[in-house]
Amino acid sequence: MVILRCGTEYLLLRRAKMPNAGKYVPVGGKLEHGERPVEAAIRETKEETGIEIPPPRLCGILSESSPVNYNWLCYIYLADIPYQTPPYCNEGQLEWISSTQLRTIPTPPTDLAIYDFVDRGEMFVMDAVYDEALNLLQLVNELSGADLRHFIPAP
Repeated sequence: MVILRCGTEYLLLRRAKMPNAGKYVPVGGKLEHGERPVEAAIRETKEETGIEIPPPRLCGILSESSPVNYNWLCYIYLADIPYQTPPYCNEGQLEWISSTQLRTIPTPPTDLAIYDFVDRGEMFVMDAVYDEALNLLQLVNELSGADLRHFIPAP
């Protein structure tokens, strides 16, 4: 995943497809055979937005596990870009969202913690555990052992 930022605003994707349909997420995707994560970050950003980014900065890793088919390992990158009109994206609608709006929009339950770490410039390795209904049960920063569930918005 690539967090695209300009100052205190993020260019986020309101996803049209599952998973996370209707929620605001960074752009991103899956690795192709033989591809390094940073190469995938650059390629996926270009494919989804048309924006060419310089090599992005690795901010952390997110591991999501559940007893159902929702298991991901995500490298989270940051790319600071100039402000521009949100381009077309076949994955949904791209929109600029200010950092003050993040708690007022629908996001995956892990993302508020991710933005907080990114804003502070602090590396993270998050472990997110879900139940069968995809309710987030546990969110821990494995680098510090800190419980991060306080970032999860109330239902």
